[in-house]
Amino acid sequence: QVQLVESGGGLVQAGGSLRLSCAASGLSFSRGMGWFRQAPGKERDFVAAIGWNGGGTSYTDAVKGRFAISRDNDKSLMYLQMNALKPEDTAVYYCAASRSVYGHVSPYDYHYWGQGTQVTVSS
Repeated sequence: QVQLVESGGGLVQAGGSLRLSCAASGLSFSRGMGWFRQAPGKERDFVAAIGWNGGGTSYTDAVKGRFAISRDNDKSLMYLQMNALKPEDTAVYYCAASRSVYGHVSPYDYHYWGQGTQVTVSS
């Protein structure tokens, strides 16, 4: 059974930091991975992606310079370090496993999804 389980979300003040984790099981971790987020009443948006070997990282412009995606293939874990958080970063954050070895921007290129973790940034 494939599982992607996010953790690390919570409530933080603007300017603070959080680190999200995504634990994968039941699937080959030799694939691209990504983070997406969905705010209330909005579509699920791309945040960051990473290739199977840790290269090929990409970010949406809104988080460049503040967020960093990484992975530990030995532990089947992916991370999203989020710094200098803003109220507009408030959303449910989802991790996703790509259909290929590459990370992608489009959610349609992802095969498996986690249940999400809430991130709330207060002003």
